[in-house]
Amino acid sequence: MDWSDKVVLVTGGTGSFGHKFTEKMLREHKPKKLIIFSRDELKQYEMQQRFADLDSGVLRFFIGDVRDPERLMTAMRGVDYVVHAAALKQVPAAEYNPIECIKTNVHGAENVINAAIANEVKRVIALSTDKAASPINLYGATKLCSDKLFVAANNIAGGHETRFAVVRYGNVVGSRGSVVPFFKKLIAEDAPELPITDIRMTRFWITLDAGVEFVFRNFERMHGGELFVPKIPSIRITDLAEAMAPGRPTKVIGIRPGEKLHEIMCPGDDSHLTLEFDDHYVIKPTISFVAPVDYTLNGLGEKGRPVPGEFEYHSGSNPHFLTVEQLRQPQA
Repeated sequence: MDWSDKVVLVTGGTGSFGHKFTEKMLREHKPKKLIIFSRDELKQYEMQQRFADLDSGVLRFFIGDVRDPERLMTAMRGVDYVVHAAALKQVPAAEYNPIECIKTNVHGAENVINAAIANEVKRVIALSTDKAASPINLYGATKLCSDKLFVAANNIAGGHETRFAVVRYGNVVGSRGSVVPFFKKLIAEDAPELPITDIRMTRFWITLDAGVEFVFRNFERMHGGELFVPKIPSIRITDLAEAMAPGRPTKVIGIRPGEKLHEIMCPGDDSHLTLEFDDHYVIKPTISFVAPVDYTLNGLGEKGRPVPGEFEYHSGSNPHFLTVEQLRQPQA
């Protein structure tokens, strides 16, 4: 895709995803304009300094919150593509502050949708999480609501050209608040043991680079209404601890509020809606759109096929697990 004449906006753009997305966009795609929309002025200043050498005058920074519909309306004027990455993501924090999580993750999603339609944005991709599939915690439940809002927005758009899709993937290697920087901190402090929640725990695992590239590709693939899921490896939490601190003892501390032993990205109850492509899955909308869409053939000409009945994409039964040695290799 030629991005040279495109104006792109990223909500929550000062986060881990936003940094990597900005780096790839400036290095490889060189858009007409790239707008970083977030509420933290210090993070925006630091990001501006980081990308000063790469920025040829295309970066713009908007201070704003997705809870503020008027500010979103202003920020999206003249925008072609939007990536919605803003969210409250910490599972325990969401359990203790449920209303705040709902305001950002649900009402914020509604505000993004309305602003995108009103400003005739061409395409919007919202980032989701494996925790939105069969959710047991508030964070996952709010992201499931968000996913449903973005899918249904393709009907709400009516005669407008705006199209919406969702990207769902698992834990991002090294993202802020994740277990890798936490383990690194403990190792640097020479902690005698690493805390793990349960020795059976598994997680889907994706690098920031792979997650960002998946979003880029799905802007080209999407018709509108898809929920895209990449085929990615799983890890065992015990293998991660061994890879990062060989031979160091671990201590089981128990599952935190709202946490699962394993994660699911394509639930069995959605198997009748799930299509398998070579390197990803697509979960079709549960609702019908005014204009029928053939989701078996995407915008890149890739063909999908139905999955078997009751198919489930589950981190514990995933055929692809990273070994301890693979986990020790540098990951972008």
